[in-house]
Amino acid sequence: MQGAGNDFVVLDETQGRLGLSTAHYRLLADRHFGVGADQILTVRPSPGPGIDFEYIIHNADGAEVEQCGNGARCFARFVRDQGLSAKDTLRVQTQAGVIEPRLHPDGRVTVNMGAPVFELDKIPFDAANLQPHTTGLWQKWPLPLMDTAQAATIFVAIVSMGNPHAVQVVDDVQAFPVLAQGPLIERHPRFPKRVNAGFMQIVDRAHIRLRVFERGAGETLACGSGACAAVVAGIRLGLLDNTVDVQTHGGVLSIAWAGADTAVMMTGPATTVFRGEIDLPDTLGLVTQ
Repeated sequence: MQGAGNDFVVLDETQGRLGLSTAHYRLLADRHFGVGADQILTVRPSPGPGIDFEYIIHNADGAEVEQCGNGARCFARFVRDQGLSAKDTLRVQTQAGVIEPRLHPDGRVTVNMGAPVFELDKIPFDAANLQPHTTGLWQKWPLPLMDTAQAATIFVAIVSMGNPHAVQVVDDVQAFPVLAQGPLIERHPRFPKRVNAGFMQIVDRAHIRLRVFERGAGETLACGSGACAAVVAGIRLGLLDNTVDVQTHGGVLSIAWAGADTAVMMTGPATTVFRGEIDLPDTLGLVTQ
């Protein structure tokens, strides 16, 4: 499946666990030896009352992560198309908390991504001995990038959307050295759990262009939680209005946030590309739609 070009292998474990290892997830995500995907999404049964499903996310490197917004839309479309639920609105348990995807008649899906988290220790981000720069009603933090040919310090807005994001405002996102800076930010020692590196160009107060170098996946065509984080950052920095269209390489996502402790709402496409089977070592008849 794909959501704005962010592509996924979706696995159905509602009838039982497949028992996949980290190596299996890496193989499924491999574009030469497996199926190919930015993330592997797994549908599991409800873990408790008031919850419809559990949603598990593994990055292309095999590591389990807390959240994936584009994946959440595909998750909702998958359970509807597979007849696992007839509900228009679902309550889904993720590692980061409960989210509520809602399906629209036009095929798009809106996901309640929950409220952003700004407490640095919860993101987590180590701000020891750093002095932030105030912009608007918020702050940007200096981040020295020492592995570049010429040492440089960038300034990032830091927020969690269930997973950590560092958002940098740039003049021209297409020309910016995302592939050079992205890995340095992702694995910066100030982020003990690594971080998604966002690069945001402000077009006007209701439109941005965005590229994201995702933790464990590299640059993707779109990142739903990254789009939410960028819009939240832009609003807090005084640069954006409360509803913003985010242009990614894979398509447009609409993000709305009223501020304070309200939830961020993300709307965008979710499309099934194909379904099939793949034989994995020590695994027979694995369905990988």
